[in-house]
Amino acid sequence: MHHQKIGRVALAAVAVTTAAGLLTSCGYGASADETPVEQTAGPASGKKLSADTVKIGYFPNLTHGTALVGLQDGLFQKELGSTRIKSQFFNAGPSEIEALNAGSIDIGWIGPNSAINGYVKSHGTSLRIIGGSASGGVKLVVNPAKIGSLADLRGKKLATPQLGGTQDVALLNYLAGKGYKVNPASGAGDVNVIRTENKVVPEAYKSGSIDGAWVPEPTASRLVTLGAKVLLDEKTLWPGGKFVTTNIIVSQKFLTAHPDVVEAVLRGSVATNAFIRANPHKAKADANLKIKADTGNALPPAILDPAWQSIEFIDDPLSDTLRAGAEHAVTAGLLKNPKLDGIVDLTLLNKVLTAAGRPAAADAGLGVK
Repeated sequence: MHHQKIGRVALAAVAVTTAAGLLTSCGYGASADETPVEQTAGPASGKKLSADTVKIGYFPNLTHGTALVGLQDGLFQKELGSTRIKSQFFNAGPSEIEALNAGSIDIGWIGPNSAINGYVKSHGTSLRIIGGSASGGVKLVVNPAKIGSLADLRGKKLATPQLGGTQDVALLNYLAGKGYKVNPASGAGDVNVIRTENKVVPEAYKSGSIDGAWVPEPTASRLVTLGAKVLLDEKTLWPGGKFVTTNIIVSQKFLTAHPDVVEAVLRGSVATNAFIRANPHKAKADANLKIKADTGNALPPAILDPAWQSIEFIDDPLSDTLRAGAEHAVTAGLLKNPKLDGIVDLTLLNKVLTAAGRPAAADAGLGVK
């Protein structure tokens, strides 16, 4: 009876999330049902920049590890001097884009497809991608009793975090490349794609409501602890094993008004990524402390360790894979001929990288003219 109850709850949650996604299917993206939580950083000291405050958005996810560690260890605040940070975490990209458009945040860590969606829907007026943060950390994880190989996907139910999100696009593109037909709006087809939040996926998996999921870390590793197996690591589908998982965006209005503040945040991001690479064990622990502070729950080692190891923290936004992701969304039927010229502005990032003796990042032809 308990198992059946969990199954009904999980199915109901899946259905609600799917319905919410369908309401925005024509807009390439889904809406979030969670209220973001705003936090104010501790005391700031030093020179104040052109803004009293900078409002930063992110997810309490390991793929947003740069933001987690940079906030937890004060590495952003160190670069910002007495310009204070107000941070706000989100559970879905569309709600973060809405906050950026409303001025509730100025700078955000976000998945590439949510950034593309925000840019396209605003006709190129809302945001710029100004830096990279993470590559990798996304996997197709399945129930080995139901799916033994990639040839066994027909008729199965696979979850993604949200309609039109980065992982949703990746799964639909992969299935299309294998000859499977799936309705991009409803998710119905040769393989049934179920849109549901990452936090619902483990219970849905345990109840049998889904047979697997194409999800980012740490959800993928959480499913493995429940008996699932990794059937495919998405990085194997990309040249050199690199693809953008998380980028940094800024509102165009804030970038124009406060370039010194944006540059300081980018310096903090580059410094944080260098810290992560030099101190992976401490950085992992610090990211987990921030997750616990935000959500009330730290990740156990069985989930934290493999998840953290699969993510590469980078400064380059990997603009070529951003362009490829947009093309995948077109192939999947979620986007029509997006105009992405000007979505990327690496002027300040490359200034920071040059000062650090690092090579400049390329915009793959997507830069501001």
